[in-house]
Amino acid sequence: MNIEIRKLTPELADDYVHFFDTTPHDDYIDEHKCYCVCWCSDDFAGKDFSTVEKRRKQAYEYVNNNKIQGYLAYCDGKVVGWCNANTKSECTKCVGWRFFMDHVPLDDKKVKSIFCFTVAPEMKRKGIATMLLERVCKDAQEEGFEILEAYPYREHSNQSSDFGGYVEMYKKCGFELYLDTGKGMIMRKHLK
Repeated sequence: MNIEIRKLTPELADDYVHFFDTTPHDDYIDEHKCYCVCWCSDDFAGKDFSTVEKRRKQAYEYVNNNKIQGYLAYCDGKVVGWCNANTKSECTKCVGWRFFMDHVPLDDKKVKSIFCFTVAPEMKRKGIATMLLERVCKDAQEEGFEILEAYPYREHSNQSSDFGGYVEMYKKCGFELYLDTGKGMIMRKHLK
């Protein structure tokens, strides 16, 4: 298995959108495909994500303008995984943050947030998410981030919507529990 991790750039927009076009996500209902547009560095005010077509179009715009940031995993030239990782302070106005992250404290440190993973069904349980996470850690260190922050699911949850990653994966990569608010867990890895 030959896996290559690439940082998302505008040149990879077609690969990114095609991955979401063809990869079952969450509940396998095409109309629910997210294209990961809810986790970005753009204010969601005035945005309409009500249909898959609108989310797909917005995904192209976000990738081309570096509003969605993260990494694609390729196996033999085909995208098989995705990790959304972006500067925390730039994402507090996105729809995902506004609706789901009110339990996460804000601070003045330079923090890279890891929001989600999507892995092609045929590639699950092969370490793709871990490889993506390792690359995020490496690049965040090189880019001068002080902290990596993740919002994992609890170990006992096995729902298909558990796209935030699991505690054990983060622990293996050096993350520690920072805060458990009851609404969600926050794990951190200090880089400085």
